[in-house]
Amino acid sequence: MRIKTIFLSLLVALASFIPAIALAQDEDVRGAFMTTRPKATGSASGNKSTASPRPSRRHPKAPEPNPTGTPPVVPNGPSTPTKVNLPRIGLGLTLFMRDSNGLAVRTDPSHVFHKGDHVRVLIETNTDGYLYVFNTTDNGQPLMLYPDPELDEAGNYFQAHVPFELPSSLAAEERLRWLTFDEHSGAEKVYFVFTREPLASVPIEDDLITFCRENEGKCPWSPAVEVWAQIQKEMSEPVKSAKGDGLGKAQTASERRATTRGLGLNRDDPEPALIMLTASTSKNMLVVSLDLIHKSTSGDMNEDSE
Repeated sequence: MRIKTIFLSLLVALASFIPAIALAQDEDVRGAFMTTRPKATGSASGNKSTASPRPSRRHPKAPEPNPTGTPPVVPNGPSTPTKVNLPRIGLGLTLFMRDSNGLAVRTDPSHVFHKGDHVRVLIETNTDGYLYVFNTTDNGQPLMLYPDPELDEAGNYFQAHVPFELPSSLAAEERLRWLTFDEHSGAEKVYFVFTREPLASVPIEDDLITFCRENEGKCPWSPAVEVWAQIQKEMSEPVKSAKGDGLGKAQTASERRATTRGLGLNRDDPEPALIMLTASTSKNMLVVSLDLIHKSTSGDMNEDSE
C-alpha cells in the first residue's frame, strides 16, 4: 500500500532540522533530558532478569474504584495536595543507517539519502505521554501516520526513556526491519507531536480501529481544521534543541536490549542524536517538524530520463 511506504520513509525525517526553530547547542537541554534517565543499576539498561516483552502502547487503565466508596486513608499523609514539578516535555531522536556489514550505525541527521539507503529511527521520551506523527505533502492535507490501526493495536502511549524503534529490528523479515529509499527523490514534512495527555478529538486505540473499519478509504485519518490549527499554533512555541555525540558508532548492546525487551535506558547509555525540549515546564505539548532530504544520484537521474 503506497501510504505505508510513505509512512516508513517519513519516519526517518531526521535529515534536516526544523527551519522555524533556532536549534541551540545547549548543555541545559542535554542535561535536563539525560538526568531524568535512571542511574545505572549494575548492568546496562537495568537488570536482565526484569526483561519483559515490548510494553503495550495502549494507555494504562484507570485504577479500580474503592468498593467501599470512600477514599483510602494515607497515614501521616499531607492534608493538602502536593504540587508536582513536571519536567519539560521532550523527545530524543536517533537515526541509524545500515552499513555494508549490516550493522545499525548512528548517522548525522543532516545526511542526504539516496536510492538503496536503509535507515531506522529510535524514539525516546523523557516522560510518559502520547506520540502522534502527521505528514503533509506540499503543504497539503495532513494525514496521521501514527498511531496506526495496524501497529501496536492503534496505541501511542510511551513510557519515559523506554526506547521505541521504527521499524522494528524484530520484524520477521529483513526487508521489514529497515526503511529503504527508492529511486523517487523529493521532500516531505513530518510532524512529531508529543503530549502529556491524549489529544481531544483525535481517535486512538479502539476508536481509531473502529473508525478505519467503518470508513474504508478514509484512513489514514486526517485531523479537522481546528485540531490541525492547534498543532500548528504549538509549532510557534519556543523549543530548545541539542545534538548528541557518537556519530558513526554502531548501536550498543544495551540500546538494542532496552528497545527489544521494553527496558528503560539509563544514564550510562548513549544519548539521542537529537534532543528537543519545551522551553517551559508548564507546556503539555511538544510539536516539531522535520524534513526528509532524499536526492537522486547522477546514476538514478540517468535511469529516470531513459
